[in-house]
Amino acid sequence: MKLLQFLQYAYLFFVVLFLYDAISNWNIDRNRSYMSLFFAALAIFMFFFRKKYRKRFEDRGKL
Repeated sequence: MKLLQFLQYAYLFFVVLFLYDAISNWNIDRNRSYMSLFFAALAIFMFFFRKKYRKRFEDRGKL
């Protein structure tokens, strides 16, 4: 269970990583920056998605 919670926050690490990549490559390669922004948005979505379903999974065990 702790591993799932740790992996949930790993998505936030990837958000920071992809945002840094997008900003650092903005003037060099715009297409790569757009892909990094897409992956950052996807990682944010996955963070909240995993958070919601982890809580749902924990609440199911309390019944």
